[in-house]
Amino acid sequence: MRLALAAATIAGLLLAVPVHGEETPACPVEDYLLTSEFALPGVAAAYNAKEPISILVVGSKSSSLGGADGPSSSYPARMEAALREKWPGLNISVTTAILRSTAAEIVQQFEQIVSERKPTLVIWQTGTVDALRSVDPDDFRTALEDGIAALQKKGVDVILINLQYSPRVDTMLSATPYNDTMRVVAQERGVPLFDRFAIMRAWNEAGAFDLFGAARGSGVAKRVHDCLGRALARLVVDVARVERSSGEAGR
Repeated sequence: MRLALAAATIAGLLLAVPVHGEETPACPVEDYLLTSEFALPGVAAAYNAKEPISILVVGSKSSSLGGADGPSSSYPARMEAALREKWPGLNISVTTAILRSTAAEIVQQFEQIVSERKPTLVIWQTGTVDALRSVDPDDFRTALEDGIAALQKKGVDVILINLQYSPRVDTMLSATPYNDTMRVVAQERGVPLFDRFAIMRAWNEAGAFDLFGAARGSGVAKRVHDCLGRALARLVVDVARVERSSGEAGR
């Protein structure tokens, strides 16, 4: 029952109630949360060659958004829009593969997914299903290592995204072992980590969004997805480490 309740709460996290005004929520992210010592060589090479940049978001349902205009308002779509603003003139696409699976189950599908989609960058959102199923953190770590190795062997850049934050879920689900494992593996394997947990916790503590709220509304969900998408775009641009023109530098 606790796991079912936690799963339902996680599914609705991005539909939290904002504390700030309805027009434009303030959702700042500290610079240190959107940088990494590790680069994205594949993205940089595609950028410098003016080749298409294909980004694939692999993860659970929280990467999607319901409703008639859900796909265009989801954080992957908002990330694509933000990247197009920052890197005008480039052919940038962001697609999703929604898989409600553990990390180990997803790894088994990577070869087929990469062969079919041929992404420049895979953004791997994981950990939630493993936490819900109480997968041993050591097994989770092994799956992460295997998945990153498989992607890098194919020449694909990788960014990891950890669990979402919610004070309600915190009382039902132990996210810490999985977030800690992802942080360690990202460091050891040399891939950037988008610390969604820390970012959302900071928003909650700053009053940007009330992530304890139970009310749901599509307008609110769009704003949270927009904030996440723009933050991810900032991270991609930072860690790609490409030389930008003066016109782009001001964006």
